[in-house]
Amino acid sequence: MYGQGTLRNENEDGISTLFYLQKIYADEWANFMERMLRDGMEDENEIWSTKARDLRLWASYRGQTLSRTVRGMMYYYRALKMLTFLDSASEMDIRNGSQQLASHGSLSSGLDGPLLGKAPPAKKLDRGAGGVNLLFKGHEYGSALMKFTYVVACQIYGSQKMKGDPRAEEILFLMKNNEALRVAYVDEVPSGREEVEYYSVLVKYDDELQKEVEIYRIRLPGPLKIGEGKPENQNHAIIFTRGDALQTIDMNQDNYYEEALKMRNLLEEFKTYYGIRKPTILGVRENVITGSVSSLAWFMSAQEMSFVTLGQRVLANPLKVRMHYGHPDVFDRFWFLTRGGISKASRVINISEDIFAGFNCTLRGGNVTHHEYIQVGKGRDVGLNQISMFEAKVASGNGEQVLSRDVYRLGHRLDFFRMLSFFYSTVGFYFTQWWWALGAVLNQQFIIQLGLFSALPMVVENTLEHGFLSAVYDFLTMQLQLASIFYTFSMGTRTHFFGRTILHGGANHFVKAVELGVILIVYASQSPMAKNTLVYILMAISSWFLVVSWIMAPFVFNPSGFDWLKTVYDFDDFMNWIWCSGGILAKAEQSWETWWYEEHDHLRTTGLWGKLLEMILDIRFFFFQYGVVYRLKITSANTSIAVYLLSWIYMIVAVGICIIIAYARDKYSATQHIYYRLVQLLVIVVIVLVIVLFLKFTNLIFLDLITSLLAFIPTGWGLISIAVVLRPFLQSTVVWETVVSLARLYDLLFGIIILAPVALLSWMPGFQSMQTRILFNEAFSRGLQISRILTGKKNIDM
Repeated sequence: MYGQGTLRNENEDGISTLFYLQKIYADEWANFMERMLRDGMEDENEIWSTKARDLRLWASYRGQTLSRTVRGMMYYYRALKMLTFLDSASEMDIRNGSQQLASHGSLSSGLDGPLLGKAPPAKKLDRGAGGVNLLFKGHEYGSALMKFTYVVACQIYGSQKMKGDPRAEEILFLMKNNEALRVAYVDEVPSGREEVEYYSVLVKYDDELQKEVEIYRIRLPGPLKIGEGKPENQNHAIIFTRGDALQTIDMNQDNYYEEALKMRNLLEEFKTYYGIRKPTILGVRENVITGSVSSLAWFMSAQEMSFVTLGQRVLANPLKVRMHYGHPDVFDRFWFLTRGGISKASRVINISEDIFAGFNCTLRGGNVTHHEYIQVGKGRDVGLNQISMFEAKVASGNGEQVLSRDVYRLGHRLDFFRMLSFFYSTVGFYFTQWWWALGAVLNQQFIIQLGLFSALPMVVENTLEHGFLSAVYDFLTMQLQLASIFYTFSMGTRTHFFGRTILHGGANHFVKAVELGVILIVYASQSPMAKNTLVYILMAISSWFLVVSWIMAPFVFNPSGFDWLKTVYDFDDFMNWIWCSGGILAKAEQSWETWWYEEHDHLRTTGLWGKLLEMILDIRFFFFQYGVVYRLKITSANTSIAVYLLSWIYMIVAVGICIIIAYARDKYSATQHIYYRLVQLLVIVVIVLVIVLFLKFTNLIFLDLITSLLAFIPTGWGLISIAVVLRPFLQSTVVWETVVSLARLYDLLFGIIILAPVALLSWMPGFQSMQTRILFNEAFSRGLQISRILTGKKNIDM
């Protein structure tokens, strides 16, 4: 649950989590305060002293917390009790029960409180279940417990208890108030001097003993976490489940009482033939619950909503290639226990562990269906950092799937039409996006396609759910809130990480926007077609849109991205980070050098063919030099290959100057600083003298100096990229220090290119207010603006 500190502590903008929730859920906050006053709280200011637990629960039920997920899953337990009562109740019982409910409040009276739902005496009024428990005669509790158990897999619960972690107390609180809840964890028991025994343990809370009790303890052959964390967690907890069906749930999910009543109907689907087989995985749709938080969350939820509804419906029928993408799917437990379980956990290759359950099911003759009449709540990522990391994980996981045996076997065993459907719905989706950036240059309708086709599934799904006019209105609103920039940035993220994983493996900067920008500038300055402004705009607008999206999206979708003071501070921090030399203990966020080495760590595990392909791809940077040098006036229109070869003298001289400066800095900057400045002065004087002589005695003009930058800057980046691939051979030589120094200068240049437009937009008055209005819903935007007016210090409305 959210702690008091988490709720009350303010960020650098003076905004606390509670303030944020109050503005997002203004009506629910007013209702909550009314309930607290009705429950005995005398004054609103007493809430932290008398109703702190209720306040923490209220906030936790509106975040992506374990307590919210547990509350949602316990609706199954409550629904089973209600169904058991209805199955055995007479008409008189129902009539009398209805009268009792009317006198004690409705079923929903306690839905927002903690879930207690304890065992008999039957007439006990449980707050979490509302007055409905007055109906029950006693047998409903036992029947529900026979049908349902919720196992929370928390590997570190044992160590949390030993350390006295407050989160362990909160997990115990959840067990205490939910009798169908069990917790599975890994217990580490010292058995000798340096030996440790590992056990999988299942615990529950015993009402009679008033403490936590151990149900099962199973010794493990060794440490649990040898593979990916999440599938290992599932594999260790699955032995503690029972029954015919198993539903997998993430910690960012929720549920609804009315949906829980339908679970009995869903389980009957296991008895129905879909095609020639009964289903082994029942797909369930998700309802994204975080769409109202911000525009980013809305974009993500809209994209996700179309995938978990329309997309999966089509994949299941008629394409018959739906796998397991999500976490509310219901498995035939006995079928999977005898066929390798529901999770593959090999490190790296199974980074997207869920879809491998679908691969395994399809390869072994199972059947995956999808059902729309029941849904489970789902929280999605709401910030650009989290969204980008999610996109990176999924794209990298997809790259690993391309390299897996499962996809290889499916490609061999599926019929032709299912194979095409499988390709375009899994690995092919990312593979084709690899070519979209190229399409931005070659296809002038790209910007229209990007905005339309990315949103087309959302428009179709919204039309089905809300009507055509509502779908069109939402689509237009999303475009005004810069949805196209977001989707273009997401496409770039997916493409980058998918390509890296294919070439190098692993799932672990992004200068493609700058590279494309240089291409467009060269095209504008050298192409005869670009002399006509209108033609250039028509030819290049989609590509410039791609460049702007990739560069500006992290700032546009950052709530403080265009705050002038923060921009100034960020530039200072960036300069300190660039020039920090790093060291063994330095972290990537503290030192550019540490970050740079980490950024290229994936090359250390790349095979020979991967490195060779990387160097071949890096040759593209040399084409700039080849194309531009013949356009310089100094060449006098000479098209001989000797001109291109002589141009490399410029690169040799430039690298030589960098080596001289680096040598002088290392030798003199600390002890004899005057000598270091003298070397710098001599280098500058010689460079100026050489330029003057060339201007006097050759056809060189001043514009050639600027144009040559478009040729030689990409060449330098290409040389650095190749040197990084050859790092094992160069790191022990003097050349490597030069490579690192040049890379630092290039990243400094990239940083200035990116921060310059951000500084300009931050300086413009009113731009940040407009950005806030675009990013957040009206209630929070209004509250945020008021808080800024009131000296940045707000008084929480209590």
